[in-house]
Amino acid sequence: MLHKKLWRNIGNYKAQFVSMIVMIALGMGVFIGFNMEWYSIETDVGYTLNETGFADYRLVDENGFSQGDLDSVKGIAGVEDATRFLSVNTREKASNDTITLTVTTNPKISGFTVTLGDQYDGASTDGIWISDKYAAANEVSLGDTLTLTYKGLEMTGTVKGLIKSGEYLIYLADDNQMMPDFTVSGFAYISPTMLASFLGFEYYNQINVLSDLDGAEFTSLANDALGRITLNIPKEDTVSYSEAMGESEEGQTMATILPVLFLAIAVLTMITTMHRITTKEKVQIGTLKALGFKNRDIKLHYLMYALFVGTFGTILGSLLGYGLAYYIMNPDGSMGTYMDLLRWDLVTPGYTYAVILMMDLLLVAVAYLSVSRILGGTVADSLRPYVPRHIKSTFIERTGIWKKLGFSTRWNIRDLLRHKSRSMMTLIGVLGCTVLLVASFGMKDTADTFIDVFYQDTMNYETVINLSEDTSNAEAMELCDQYNGDWASRTAVLLGDSPVSLEIYNITNGHVRFVDGNLDRIELSDGGAYICQRVAKENGLGTGDTITFSMYITSQTYSVKILGIINSLSESIVMTSSSADSAGIGYRINTIYTDEKNVQQSPLIDSTVSKTSVIKSFDTFMEVMNEMIWLLAIAAAVLGLIVLYNLGTMSYMERMRELATLKVVGFKDGQMGRILIGQNLWLTIAGVIIGIPLGVFVLQYLLTALASEYEMVLAIKLPTYIISTAVTLGVSLVVGWMISRNNRKIDMVEALKGAE
Repeated sequence: MLHKKLWRNIGNYKAQFVSMIVMIALGMGVFIGFNMEWYSIETDVGYTLNETGFADYRLVDENGFSQGDLDSVKGIAGVEDATRFLSVNTREKASNDTITLTVTTNPKISGFTVTLGDQYDGASTDGIWISDKYAAANEVSLGDTLTLTYKGLEMTGTVKGLIKSGEYLIYLADDNQMMPDFTVSGFAYISPTMLASFLGFEYYNQINVLSDLDGAEFTSLANDALGRITLNIPKEDTVSYSEAMGESEEGQTMATILPVLFLAIAVLTMITTMHRITTKEKVQIGTLKALGFKNRDIKLHYLMYALFVGTFGTILGSLLGYGLAYYIMNPDGSMGTYMDLLRWDLVTPGYTYAVILMMDLLLVAVAYLSVSRILGGTVADSLRPYVPRHIKSTFIERTGIWKKLGFSTRWNIRDLLRHKSRSMMTLIGVLGCTVLLVASFGMKDTADTFIDVFYQDTMNYETVINLSEDTSNAEAMELCDQYNGDWASRTAVLLGDSPVSLEIYNITNGHVRFVDGNLDRIELSDGGAYICQRVAKENGLGTGDTITFSMYITSQTYSVKILGIINSLSESIVMTSSSADSAGIGYRINTIYTDEKNVQQSPLIDSTVSKTSVIKSFDTFMEVMNEMIWLLAIAAAVLGLIVLYNLGTMSYMERMRELATLKVVGFKDGQMGRILIGQNLWLTIAGVIIGIPLGVFVLQYLLTALASEYEMVLAIKLPTYIISTAVTLGVSLVVGWMISRNNRKIDMVEALKGAE
């Protein structure tokens, strides 16, 4: 008998059960998906780095390292293994694409994995092992011949294999790129034998090391072993490692925000709905009790509702979570455009299973408590229909204003006060919808502003010319005059124990501009330096303070006054060439900014980067972001629709007798509909008023937690507020209209005799 009643009730309350299942599925799906995403990144990145021998430390010296230097480093206690290493940007002669040419004397360290073709041959005199992504984007096949140029030298080789490398897990050809673009750039490995033949001599400017030693300890031991000071770059400061781990950390941060929001609303929806269903079933529960059914059997019957919702919600949520994680984490997905991994396995962290079990147990506990509340009294108590509790007159009802209010307004106020939990849940649903909309569209506004400022305003040039290492300052200035450009020197320095970029500019043509923390343009002044917001925050520095940094190799220390705080794409200290000269800071000009689009090749020029290619790179980044924004916006609308419809339907069922009374005394269906819609609108407007500033707060938190390296400044435009409000109100109106249509179906006799 009870099992028939189970399926009959599921049919009678199908809207409520469907909404609960969907909310549980959404909550579980978002939770599982986001946690699978970050954990899969961490696992798959770790696998790729391990398989290709990603180095823990990189010793750098432009004077190069000998075999004796390598043996000295290998002899350090705590060093597992080491290799000499070289990575330089070359040009492919036919296409003029940038090819980062790489050599390692020990392929077990900073090496690669062949995905197609011949295995690596360390003695090959003509073999090139090239990125499989670059090959696919440019129709390069095994056996093809490539000619690479570098400083006037040419090297011709045959493509022997297609590869992936941990060193280029996130491949950016230069500092100007934000996203990989394999259509115009890629990486390749050749053998030490071929390098010596190409250059005519042996040269490696890095020693890459595998070691578990602490960074500071290893640096000290390495300098002692080599007998000179070198630049040590730990893996945490490399693009491939830091950005990949950054994606994992960002995923973890997101997994503590969105899933919590969805799961919380799902649980609250479940609590409210189960409470309403058992309240609606009060007479039937009393009847079952009167017929002799034991409390245990009745409780088990209603626990089956929770198990039904939990089971189907969990199954659908798991499928949704897997789909969400796969959408992000696959070779052709958003992460596939950014990272070049050996495998794309989706891995679920173990604690998610515990959370799923706890969620299902919580649903059962909610159902148990809901039915136990009704079974707690006598049979006679159970058989009495549910009557909303009587509330005392509120303060507003004792004022003159109350009498001036219309009937529908007074009716809705009384109803809201009688059903506080339902009203609060509706408000929370609207809040969640508004917060997600404001945060998602606000992120797009912020990113658009970021592009306008940094890629349209501050980058007031067409081409960046990167100069060769052996270009003198005099030659660089002549080249700068030839192209009517502005020049800069960019080098790494130590601020405490942390490396930052020292950027020295000579700007006469306005090709490079700077902005402060409010994104207002500023002019660089002489007599000191400017620091970016991250440097200021991490070191507790401000305008007027003195900043002290040291040069690599020489360890020479310099102290300069801070003239201001700027927004920057890099963690940097910025000053004019006059300020550097006054402080006695030596520098080498290595970059020229010009309006010329066609820059002739020269032994002085290492590479050129067009502004168009940089913006294209960021456009790819924006495409990925826009996908996520629309996913969040759709999720927000679905969230609001389900919560409002579920609670609205339950509210309608609870008020059936009151609505029937209104109909008996002459209220038309349209008038009753306006009363119902009006209450929804009140709660929606209140939710929007609270949700908008809360959404701004959430977005600011996300910017700080997820995009601090870009120093984005919160910028939400008026259309975002309008659209977010309009969508939320639209959902509320649609739900109110759908529910109010039931007025015409009210059976007045059945509704009014229910309380006899």
